[in-house]
Amino acid sequence: MRPVARNRYGGAARMDNVSAQHVQMSSTDAVIRTSALTKVYAGADFRAVDELNLSVDRGEIFGLLGPNGAGKTTTAGMLTTRVIPTSGAAFVAGVDIVAHPTLAKQAVGVVSQTNSLDRQLNVWENLYFHGRLFGMGATSSRRRSDELLEQFQLSKWARASVYALSGGMAQRLMVARSIFHRPAVLFMDEPTAGLDPQSRLALWDILRELHAQGQTILLTTHYMEEADQLCERVAIMDHGRILALDTPEGLKRSVGVDTIVTVKASGDQAALAASLEAALDGVTRTRVTEHGVELHVKGGERLLARCVAVAEEGGYEVEDLSLAEPTLETVFINLTGKELRD
Repeated sequence: MRPVARNRYGGAARMDNVSAQHVQMSSTDAVIRTSALTKVYAGADFRAVDELNLSVDRGEIFGLLGPNGAGKTTTAGMLTTRVIPTSGAAFVAGVDIVAHPTLAKQAVGVVSQTNSLDRQLNVWENLYFHGRLFGMGATSSRRRSDELLEQFQLSKWARASVYALSGGMAQRLMVARSIFHRPAVLFMDEPTAGLDPQSRLALWDILRELHAQGQTILLTTHYMEEADQLCERVAIMDHGRILALDTPEGLKRSVGVDTIVTVKASGDQAALAASLEAALDGVTRTRVTEHGVELHVKGGERLLARCVAVAEEGGYEVEDLSLAEPTLETVFINLTGKELRD
């Protein structure tokens, strides 16, 4: 007799010759596991994702951080079955994504970079019919739609066209739809790209609330602050490979830098950087940015006064000077030796 899995609403989920071991996992297992996961696009001479080995724990917010083209979106695409891997293996909620993509789809929710709401349906219907597609009964789907609209502060827009929604409201609706069927993992691909600061902070609050409820979230982003604020662990990617993986605090400690000094002054910035590096103890890196000369310093005392003195001795007029702790951007630059790409 063919085994039958039941979804959490009591509907039957077809297994098509899949044994129960393909959909079961112990509470101690990772909810996402990959082994040498690789993607090479036809006609490309590089690997978009290069033998990725990754493990994401149940209930955590895990961040994939990196510049455009690092492989974040392709990784998320493979894990959500939208992109077929070239080689390697991956399991989501214990399901082999290549062997059983239909089952894997039932275990994931996806919020993409672009607005994917159905323009032919109103706000409430975008939720209701999503539930029906996932096997929920009409009554349960109505109830769940109302609950989520209330939770995401969209109730008064229930019968409105999705064209009436602002960018932030549309994004909240997409998040509500993505968790409608209570997925094992919520994938969010650069969810705050293009949002205004207020909408971005509102979405952060929603993600924190979902996390507090036990939702596993895999977040891809190129916003350093977003990863730092939300994620329990972060993997920094570039050229399809993971360069470092740790907690945000652990990554920032790994660079061996105590202070980031930024000096903005008139004159030749490269020459100022060289003068400061030569005169100050503990400088591990210098670079010229749009904000001025940036120094990465290990230890050191009275840095502000010493920087001003060196600059003035060289004939520079200091316009601004600041101290800050290392950031995830510091980690990324130290790992790659270059600034983030567009």
